[in-house]
Amino acid sequence: MIKKVLIANRGEIAVRIIRACREMGIETVAVYSEADREALHTQLADEAVCIGPAPSQESYLNMERIISATITSGADAIHTGFGFLSENSKFAELCEKCHITFIGPKSEVIRKMGNKSQARNTMIDAGIPVIPGSSEIVLDIERGRKIAEEIGYPVIIKAVLGGGGKGMRVAYTEEEFLNSFQTAQKEAKVSFGDNSMYIEHFVENPRHIEFQILADKYGNVVHLGERDCSIQENHQKLIEESPCPVLSNTLRRKMGEVAVKAAKAVQYENAGTIEFLLENDNQFYFMEMNTRIQVEHPVTEWVTGLDLIKEQIRIASGFPLSYTQDDIRINGHAIECRINAKSSGKITDVHFPGGEGVRIDTAVYHGYIVPPYYDSMLAKLIVHGKTREDAIAKMRSALGEVIIEGIGTNIDYQYEIIEKM
Repeated sequence: MIKKVLIANRGEIAVRIIRACREMGIETVAVYSEADREALHTQLADEAVCIGPAPSQESYLNMERIISATITSGADAIHTGFGFLSENSKFAELCEKCHITFIGPKSEVIRKMGNKSQARNTMIDAGIPVIPGSSEIVLDIERGRKIAEEIGYPVIIKAVLGGGGKGMRVAYTEEEFLNSFQTAQKEAKVSFGDNSMYIEHFVENPRHIEFQILADKYGNVVHLGERDCSIQENHQKLIEESPCPVLSNTLRRKMGEVAVKAAKAVQYENAGTIEFLLENDNQFYFMEMNTRIQVEHPVTEWVTGLDLIKEQIRIASGFPLSYTQDDIRINGHAIECRINAKSSGKITDVHFPGGEGVRIDTAVYHGYIVPPYYDSMLAKLIVHGKTREDAIAKMRSALGEVIIEGIGTNIDYQYEIIEKM
């Protein structure tokens, strides 16, 4: 069993992992940048190590300093949460070479599924439905134009190593394509250091459905139902819910089976997510696999009763899954709202709601100074009800209670969205 975990992250996910470890009797080591010296995760962990200046490249993305902190502190495992190094195959490989347990899949799987072109071809070989698109990396705009013409407009141009909506553009005509390709490629080079692109048919107004996967080291794989992440802005998720309100039991079973098949095709281990695009005619396509814990994992925890962080640690420790697919039951309905900052600065007052079926995952507190260097998410508000209507009513009430003063937030916008659900 893992004895000591270094959390290579910050914010609410670092706090979430520390609490799970504490409940399991596992020691924790926090790492922090100079900007996060007073951050909550540094106060909750058993130990805290400064790994550099505020910029991510010099701290939370600095592999050598994180490995050094792990070895120096005596931690035998690393949890990367989401973002930063969580889907960096080079970092996972470095952990393997240093005999440090990486709480996640093998580096080879991260590499394969992190490359969208390779992931797509892997899924095609496994018989998983994919969106029509290019089968190879596209570097040249003229080659890209020919592929777009063959696929048929509209098309979406994506960075092969992309994520978070960066290096992604939609083109409805050949004229738009030429400009969109150049823009996306430049953005990909700046954001990911790689200008490799791929092109696929653009599915208009689909639902974004993802299935949560858990897989152990012995070939056992289960899915924990789906999350509907269709409410987005600029390709960034805002609200997630489980289960999806439009999936029939038959379609849910079919998509779940395909998700498990996809995970087995790459010999996946640990927690992961298979993302699909669902059209109005119930045709669905594999979009990508996230080889990490997701921001929205709490909604799955609510409806299944499983603690996904603890499950990750057990799997990484070599334990087999203690349940089969038939044991998984979806109970009630859960919704998550991401509360984001619109500016940096000092939080002068803060209040979060409570009560039955209300959960807050956050790392902010009264007097906390939100730094300008990192992701804008301040908190996740998650509710659970017997039905979707119950959950919506609970979320509406809970959002109305949230107070964060001193900085701007998106709370009012989230409330407007919930009112329309």
